[in-house]
Amino acid sequence: MTQALESTRVRHLQAVGGRVPPHDLDAEESLLGAMLLSRDAIAAALECCKAQDFYKPAHAHIFAAVCALYSRGEPADPVTVADELRRSGVLEAVGEPSALLSLQVNTPSTANAAHYARIVEEHALLRKLVTVAGEIAELGYGVPEDVSEAVDRAEALVFEVAQRRVVDSMSPLRDLLAQSLDHLEALVERGETITGVPSGYTDLDERLAGLQKSNLVVIGARPSMGKTSLALGIVNHAAVNARVPVLMFSLEMSHLEITQRMLCSEARVDAVRMRNGRLLESDWPKISSAIGRLGDAPIYFDDNPNVTIMDIRAKARRLKAREGLGLVVVDYLQLMTGHVRSRAENRQVEVSEISRGLKVLARELDIPVVALSQLSRNLEMRQDKRPMLADLRESGCLTADVRVTRADTGAEVTLGELLSTGERNIPVWALDDRLCLVQAQMSHVFETGVKQVSQLLLASGQQVKASANHKFRTIQGWKRLDELTLDDRLATPSDLGDLAGSDIFWDEIVAIDEMGDEPVYDATVFEHHNFLANGIVAHNSIEQDADVVLFIYRDELYNPDSPDRGTADIIIAKHRNGPTGLVQLAFVDHHTRFANMARV
Repeated sequence: MTQALESTRVRHLQAVGGRVPPHDLDAEESLLGAMLLSRDAIAAALECCKAQDFYKPAHAHIFAAVCALYSRGEPADPVTVADELRRSGVLEAVGEPSALLSLQVNTPSTANAAHYARIVEEHALLRKLVTVAGEIAELGYGVPEDVSEAVDRAEALVFEVAQRRVVDSMSPLRDLLAQSLDHLEALVERGETITGVPSGYTDLDERLAGLQKSNLVVIGARPSMGKTSLALGIVNHAAVNARVPVLMFSLEMSHLEITQRMLCSEARVDAVRMRNGRLLESDWPKISSAIGRLGDAPIYFDDNPNVTIMDIRAKARRLKAREGLGLVVVDYLQLMTGHVRSRAENRQVEVSEISRGLKVLARELDIPVVALSQLSRNLEMRQDKRPMLADLRESGCLTADVRVTRADTGAEVTLGELLSTGERNIPVWALDDRLCLVQAQMSHVFETGVKQVSQLLLASGQQVKASANHKFRTIQGWKRLDELTLDDRLATPSDLGDLAGSDIFWDEIVAIDEMGDEPVYDATVFEHHNFLANGIVAHNSIEQDADVVLFIYRDELYNPDSPDRGTADIIIAKHRNGPTGLVQLAFVDHHTRFANMARV
């Protein structure tokens, strides 16, 4: 071992808290030596190790250099690795090139490379566990105001270790492109059009290619349209036919009610007879067969009516770690509470926080999450009662002349102009949780109909027209326009010429005037759910977080003589990664289930 390498070791092995973190330098050196001798050893190492798993920085540099050569199909030996280290500017950190030769010569056996790699990985996990334990201790000693949130954060940290996850989530584009190519090749080889969890509804699956990993899917409808029936159909098909483990949270129905509905649907037995117990002799064999199929399916129910978003995330993590998990369903959003309800300024903001938490869960566990949602009763006031995105959103709408401040050029552009050009992914300014202005992305602007609007006038002269339920940021928190008074102050940038460095100025409302009916519009802003509307911070809500939004419409509930009795329109109102549109399903009322339409 060279003096430079030994010096590096001495500096690195300084005790942490009086103890040296877990490590095995012999295993690290043996693994690197094997990789310098054998391409098979490199392949074995790559299965479970990353550069950051090495305790000694010099070893991490060597591992990275070998992997870089291997990925380019070039040979890895002391000479080529030293050259790669030199090109990367880290050769001096490793020491003299002779150190690489020493690693190669002192390797016990290349055949044991996989075992050396597991030792390195296990010690890396132990070090990560020590680090996480320290972070959790700091969370506790900090006496956080929100204890539930602190517990959730602690659990997430431990879950990351259990899942062998790397905290650094940054990836260079070249690696992501390679992964995408591998994924495409796998799809071609498989020859299937359904790449996600199948819903069982053929036309819907063709549009969505199944329920995709990391996606939040919102299913919205008015009461009695069949939200739960549609969700149970998805749960049933995913678990019984595709053998995907499913966890469903039912805040509205008990275990007994939801089990009875699933049994009725699967057995094809009349729902009334199931409820009153007046079953026919011919029903029992169907029920027995259905119990056999459902009893073997990986379905888990939780009917706690007081479940919070934190509870859902914790239970889902545990189930995935213990049994595996491929789909989460929540019935339904408006019955849920946030982690600390009293901290939400109003119910609209709380539901927004819940939907954001479900999207985070979908990404964290890399599974689809389906959330059912009750639509606004304002829908009933329209002549055309087919749902649209505005019925789902807890926030309101703005007029076409409202100006959006761009973050890339500093220029202002109206919602009407953005709609007419169809521009997408517009850089805008938004307010974060610390009340700082940060860059965000507005995906697109869309029409939301005609609504009565009012005009807010601030002391500075700024003004904006919006519908009654559109929210604005006040000193007390987010408030709807119809909740605002002349005593409220709204958040505006203190320096419009230098947004990146500005603080918030709380501008006083001096007038609120009704302006009559006007066409209104809204926009989707990712992550922060707000943007500058005429220089005033305005909010967005539920639909923001959803990757897919589905609406259920059954015309017979509004028109008893409808020619479409027994059918349901499933409206794909939003599809972040594909086409929107409409598919039709049959609704079998006496079985309370949806079914595929017969194909001609």
